[in-house]
Amino acid sequence: MLTKGVQMMFLDDRKRSILRAIIDDYIETAEPIGSRTIARKHELGLSSATIRNEMADLEEMGFLAQPHTSAGRIPSDKGYRLYVDQLMMPINLSDDEIETIREAMEIKINELSQLIRQASVIMSRITKYTSMAITPQMRKSIIKATQVVPIEPGKALVIVVTNTGVVRNCLVNISDKLLPDFLIKVSNILNEKLSGFTLEQINYSQLKELEVEIGLSGEFLKPILEGVAECINQIDNPEIYLDGTTNIFNYPEFRDVMKAKGFLNVLDEKEVLRDLLSNKNENIEVDIKIGTENPFEEIRDCSLVTASYSVNNRIIGSFGVIGPTRMEYPKVVSSMNHIRKKINYEINKLMGKNIDGS
Repeated sequence: MLTKGVQMMFLDDRKRSILRAIIDDYIETAEPIGSRTIARKHELGLSSATIRNEMADLEEMGFLAQPHTSAGRIPSDKGYRLYVDQLMMPINLSDDEIETIREAMEIKINELSQLIRQASVIMSRITKYTSMAITPQMRKSIIKATQVVPIEPGKALVIVVTNTGVVRNCLVNISDKLLPDFLIKVSNILNEKLSGFTLEQINYSQLKELEVEIGLSGEFLKPILEGVAECINQIDNPEIYLDGTTNIFNYPEFRDVMKAKGFLNVLDEKEVLRDLLSNKNENIEVDIKIGTENPFEEIRDCSLVTASYSVNNRIIGSFGVIGPTRMEYPKVVSSMNHIRKKINYEINKLMGKNIDGS
């Protein structure tokens, strides 16, 4: 059996052109592709018989498969891998698509999670596949403000705001002996002591030390400090967004009920989504896993394309799309690159960085 490297030596320009034509056509039609179709549709200067012989060679080498004896060929996972690595032609998004992305990403957004949510929504809309995105862990975020707001006797709202615009709140039960004026004093001390620190610099033990500063026993202050800790925990806990889940039913490969059910079950597990979106290789801006390269059995008829977003060249999160292996890869990669750059720009704007970009 030939090794991958030796096989590539035999894949001359003619075979590459035929393989690219077959994959392009199959992505478009979802129908097995025959030699006559290639000869008629593509100007390769080859007869149908010559193309048929080359297709037989490509099948023997593992780049194509023949679902039925009398049918044409379809790409294998190996064929798709060569296609995305070496053969696919890059495409540019249309002006309308670029404008759609711009409008979606430049609406008034004042919180990082809103931005990532929008990225997931627009990714699904542009590609017509299922999209997913994960917000970053925000341990490096800086606390900008902390406030305790009386709601009614015995209840208060603890609010924590970060420099990235993230706002989290927690409703706490407090002693009805604590008057609004005293809660203002507590807010001022919390602001003075916590503002300017990153989330990772603050823990519950440090919060407890504020009891002496505020001059209130732990019995009265504990709910408020626990509320601050809960807000910090909420900010640091990544959110996962999923959009266009039912888009998979638009593709004939998933008309099989059991296959579609398996796909949906995978997407229903937050830990699985987190694992799918985890960036294993920071040197790859857009990563493509095809079919059997995916870690979960239920999505081995799918391709997963993920991209990372960053601040100051440090990756902080990722987003992606999942669809059939018969995916429109050039369109997906172009879309994800465009959205990735837009996310990076908007994040840095949100965080007050002075950068150039678009």
